[in-house]
Amino acid sequence: QGLKPIVSTESPPLIFGTTTKLSSDLPADDSFLGKNKVPDLQKLFQKADGLPVHLKRGVPDKLLYRTTMALTIGGTIYCLVALYMASQPRNQ
Repeated sequence: QGLKPIVSTESPPLIFGTTTKLSSDLPADDSFLGKNKVPDLQKLFQKADGLPVHLKRGVPDKLLYRTTMALTIGGTIYCLVALYMASQPRNQ
């Protein structure tokens, strides 16, 4: 009788009917039609103008940075006030 294999040698049935396509299977004429922005952004971020990287893109970066700092400082103050109020005994 001999030994039987523990693992089945048959492939399991497909759960979903579609299969995935590899990038090598795609036709060559399907290319990205947009402009490559990476070289322009590399020039912008590598410019030696003394600004930190997170502020190089101008007004939107400054607005996002200042909003983040305001929320961080406000959250810290709120946590400290809540901790102070929780540490005080309640009068009955």
